[in-house]
Amino acid sequence: MFDPKNILVPTDFSEDSDRAFLTALDIAGKGGSRIFLLHVISGTVQRYVSDYCIDEGIVERVLSEGVVYSNEKLRETIARFPESRAVKVIPDLRKGQPHEEILKEASERKIDLIVIASHGKAGLRKYFIGSVAEKVMKEAKCPVLLIRNPERKEAS
Repeated sequence: MFDPKNILVPTDFSEDSDRAFLTALDIAGKGGSRIFLLHVISGTVQRYVSDYCIDEGIVERVLSEGVVYSNEKLRETIARFPESRAVKVIPDLRKGQPHEEILKEASERKIDLIVIASHGKAGLRKYFIGSVAEKVMKEAKCPVLLIRNPERKEAS
């Protein structure tokens, strides 16, 4: 029987990501696994708008505030699920391209299972550039459990 010890759950703080986290909590609760709850902050901020350049200090402040906000959201997500009290949940934050950072985290933490939502906040954009979940599924070195929202209607 497959008994993962280290489970990675990427989150973008969407309802679909919460569903993936809840599924991971259920799996972890049965096997004494650890969960790494990961949020990736995209490391890009558009510094130029038309002919106007945003001051570097403002960009750094925005990125810094993003880190504080994301850490707070990770703690709130964990606290929202009473099931998390019975499992060791480790919040983590990275900066960069989401699928790349998820795969790096999986490798560095020796992850046995990635539990990821099939849809996140990208919406229609995923149809043009590929979803994070799809890229993770294609490149992951461990099993990936894709959690679909049963209420979401897929485009034909």
